[in-house]
Amino acid sequence: MTRTVFVDGVLNDRVAFVTGGGTGITGGVARALAESGAAVALVSRKIEHLEPAAAAINEKGGKAFAVAADVRHFDEVERAVTATIERFGKIDIVINGAAGNFLCKAEELSSNGFGTVVDIDLKGTFNVCRATIDELKKNRGQVLNISATLHYLGTPMQLHVSAAKAGVDALTRNLAVEWGRYGIRVNAIAPGPIEDTEGMSRLVPEPIKERLKKGIPLGRFGRIADIESAAVFLCSDAASFINGNVLVVDGGQWLAGNRLV
Repeated sequence: MTRTVFVDGVLNDRVAFVTGGGTGITGGVARALAESGAAVALVSRKIEHLEPAAAAINEKGGKAFAVAADVRHFDEVERAVTATIERFGKIDIVINGAAGNFLCKAEELSSNGFGTVVDIDLKGTFNVCRATIDELKKNRGQVLNISATLHYLGTPMQLHVSAAKAGVDALTRNLAVEWGRYGIRVNAIAPGPIEDTEGMSRLVPEPIKERLKKGIPLGRFGRIADIESAAVFLCSDAASFINGNVLVVDGGQWLAGNRLV
């Protein structure tokens, strides 16, 4: 187990349904939930991304299994939900982390490219929330969506992702209001630049990285571990009265993006 700031077993007896849980930020969140005592279902389109991650969790004494589903297709999500209930008996926590991204100027962006990202990030988030609502009602569960800060100011070559994540923020707030009466909390995390991710290495050219870092008040890039800690907190009873919040974890970067600063 890795070092944690939380008491051992803070998520004991919880079951988490984690999309995009094989790699990257959400892979780290899945590991952190398992290390905190939750059983985790890792869900993604490609099973080959999931099985090694599930095996690693199980080897460290956690409980995990892999189930393939494309979040764009509601029937596949429903099957994954059923498989999770058959395996672990319930679902208490939903983590929506499946996402797509690439760099493209708006004037060169195809309708298909725009739609694909919106379908994965936004429609996929809705599909998973809708497919798990009955379980969440039973268990007074919670949803944690992985958003972004790209749409707070305006990010070149990221129109498609910005639009999708803005929708995720709206979905988060609306569901928090509608589903709060069931005892369901719906929150989101908006990560800033996270250095130990495939997205950072693929989407941010090296010459831009140092300039980007200088714009972060805390003087460093985030790490997946920073998002893991935020996720465990929001999924724990310590956050039992936090609902409809989009927690920005970016070292103050987007605030410093104000041109006057």
